[in-house]
Amino acid sequence: MFFQEPTPDTSGYMIAGYTIAFLVMGLYVLSLYLRNRNLQQDMSMLEELEDSAAKLEASLERQVKKSPAEPAGRKSAQTVTKQARKK
Repeated sequence: MFFQEPTPDTSGYMIAGYTIAFLVMGLYVLSLYLRNRNLQQDMSMLEELEDSAAKLEASLERQVKKSPAEPAGRKSAQTVTKQARKK
């Protein structure tokens, strides 16, 4: 008499739970894939920047070696006269 009630059918809840769990796991795997792809893109961009910076540094060193008497980026001092000022 006390336990005469049948067991309720909860298979719908079980299916819903598994569906939600697999959906969340699928989103997590997708997130990991996208993060990895973005990381690879960032790494390749940084390598390109590093290569271009090394090339720029090498070209600046070559320019300095060509003209050692005058520092790169500086102009030599010139005497200012009255005629130069009128121009």
